Amino acid sequence: MKPFLNVKCVALGFFIFVLSSGQAQQTRTEKDLLGEKQIPAEAYYGVQTARALENFQVSGIKTNFYPDYVRAYAMVKLAAAQANADVGRMSKEKLAAIEKACQAVIDGKYHDQFITDMYQGGAGTSANMNANEVLANIALEMSGHKKGEYQFIEPHDDLNMGQSTNDVYPTTIHVALLLHNDKVVKEAQALSAAFHKKGDEFKDILKMGRTEGQDAVPMTVGQEFHGFGNQLDAAISVLIKSEEYLSEINMGATAIGTGLTASPGYAEKVPGHLAKLVGKPIHKAPDLVAATSSMQAFMMYSAALKNLAVTMSKISSDLIFLATGPRTGVFEINLPPLQPGSSIMPGKVNPVMPELMNEVCFKVIGNDATVTFASQDGLLQLNAYEPVVAVSLFESQGLFFKTFPLFRTKCIEGITVNKDILNHYMERSVGIVTALNPVLGYEKTTELAKEALQTNKGILELIREKKLLTEQQIKDLMDPAKMTSPQ
Repeated sequence: MKPFLNVKCVALGFFIFVLSSGQAQQTRTEKDLLGEKQIPAEAYYGVQTARALENFQVSGIKTNFYPDYVRAYAMVKLAAAQANADVGRMSKEKLAAIEKACQAVIDGKYHDQFITDMYQGGAGTSANMNANEVLANIALEMSGHKKGEYQFIEPHDDLNMGQSTNDVYPTTIHVALLLHNDKVVKEAQALSAAFHKKGDEFKDILKMGRTEGQDAVPMTVGQEFHGFGNQLDAAISVLIKSEEYLSEINMGATAIGTGLTASPGYAEKVPGHLAKLVGKPIHKAPDLVAATSSMQAFMMYSAALKNLAVTMSKISSDLIFLATGPRTGVFEINLPPLQPGSSIMPGKVNPVMPELMNEVCFKVIGNDATVTFASQDGLLQLNAYEPVVAVSLFESQGLFFKTFPLFRTKCIEGITVNKDILNHYMERSVGIVTALNPVLGYEKTTELAKEALQTNKGILELIREKKLLTEQQIKDLMDPAKMTSPQ
């Protein structure tokens, strides 16, 4: 009996497997210009998304890797539907269904359906149609219909009403960049605040400043760190100002900027609706033909990101230099030790966070080069290379957003100063002689500088030997306030 039971169990198991497999393979039929295609029954996307999945498996980075990008599509489509309703082209019933669908996506739902690869040919058509299909099917389902029953709400006729990929796609990128820029700015400002806090903490600690890598004149460590913070503040200001270029959109341009298929008044209505959704000023571009063919807005924003990268890279490299040592380097500051620095050299600890920051900055600078090449190579009335521009800008934003808090909490906030080292440099430096010019005169200080270099003695050491100044005079001259901010 046991073998018989085993056979029965196996047969039953096979039946269940076949049944479940059949259920998993349930599909619906959709068609486009190229013919019919089977779409998974549970999928909210449609035939054009399916073709994109076949054609563009490149990076593995899908639209939904950037949630603000997905939200931006829903905002643009919602604003477009509202504008079409304003001009009497879209019915109230369809608008209500589309509003619910778009709001659901804005709220973070259905993001798993936005699955086209970020790299794609066709100037973003696949991404736009992915959004159209998903939102149409969500709206259908919310209205009591089945997915694919496009006779009620259609991806082209309704979700893409009066639109083209050529105005939807760049506008969506604009919106996504605006949405995420706030987050980047917030983290950058927190990082700047950390620099300024260190500036206050180190405001009374003297050190030698350097120009061209050589001893210059005294300053405080506080001035140095406030300088870092102020450099970053300036870069943040540029980044915020660059939003002005992103605020201009070409919705209503349709294919090339002439507005073919868009209803009168539609282009004027979209920006207002979109501004309410985004929470930032949105304006219609003054020349829709120019706005459709040019990518100046992306260039300007990318330049602002690059400026931020160059600023942060310089600061990071300065920190690496100041922390060199501990025995044979500058060793003016200590960076928080995060991990062993070598697989062969015991006791070595590396400046891993400034190095990470530099790597991110190098990538952002490289992304700006990509944006530059893509922007200049657009042909006539449309630039087909907007997808790689989107990839580059989103990546740059994302890298800064992730790295800034790491750099702040794991590096800047934990920096300490080696006061003994700084005092030693002050005593030994020839550069301090410049501060003595008003007291001893240029000729005498020049002689002191020359003798110090010849004898390997410090300036203060020689002054004491020659009794040129009293200890009180030396103390007064070495006062941080007098040394670094003469009245």
